[in-house]
Amino acid sequence: MTADLAQTRPRLTPQDPASNEPVVVVDDVSIIFDVKPVLQNISFTVQRGETRIILGPAGGGKSVLMKLVNGLLKPDTGFIQVFGQDVSTMPEVDLFKLRARIGMVFQESALFDSISVGDNVAYRLHEDHIPEEEVHSRVVEALQFVALENTYEKFPPELSGGMRRRVSIARAIISKPDLILYDSPTGGLDPITSTTIIDLVIKQRDATHTTSLVITHRLQDAFLLARNRFNSETGKVEQIPNGGIDDSTKFLVINEGKVVFDGTTHELVHSSDPWLKEYLS
Repeated sequence: MTADLAQTRPRLTPQDPASNEPVVVVDDVSIIFDVKPVLQNISFTVQRGETRIILGPAGGGKSVLMKLVNGLLKPDTGFIQVFGQDVSTMPEVDLFKLRARIGMVFQESALFDSISVGDNVAYRLHEDHIPEEEVHSRVVEALQFVALENTYEKFPPELSGGMRRRVSIARAIISKPDLILYDSPTGGLDPITSTTIIDLVIKQRDATHTTSLVITHRLQDAFLLARNRFNSETGKVEQIPNGGIDDSTKFLVINEGKVVFDGTTHELVHSSDPWLKEYLS
């Protein structure tokens, strides 16, 4: 990004959690690795309470986009605002504070194998010097949410891949974030386990209305998110009656580093674009 752009851009103040402004704004973002364009002129917004599913063929730049939103990478052109703050030019010390409001679920789970599940989930709370009694109760609550309260004293290598992914979700939600980034949360998992993980994403979406970005390579996972909701009375994820669609869930499809679709589930499935029709089939 050029210095001139940074100088002409208005200085932003942190967004109030109750603000109605978009949580994420990506404006004309491009990034190049070794002279190869990875993302080209990407623009979209994510409104408060929205779940944005990011689809597209492997190698299309989806994970790079997630790292840009989290401030782990900087765009070559364009800018990204998260909670009203420009992460494109933000110093690392300010990014650290911003990330306290963001939960991240990695495809590889990214757990610390040398400490217990309980300490993995509590990691951010320990960094924030939360009293130990409160830490314990919040960890138990988070593990109950993902139905793994009996793993508190276990270590990650003792768990299956699906269980590790659920622990990763518990760690992401422990601080009650304003934004959750799911980077291929079902990657490498079998279909049954993948459905379990997507059910947890739906449960988190509907129980807390947390704004989320979800990368997935599985169309089945994407449409489960769009066509199901969590029933708080039964405690189960159920299909929306009469072929209904969750209004808060929208799609962004990226192909070869460019946005080829940005819109609702209904618009996606009824698109006449030849490439989209073939991709969805």
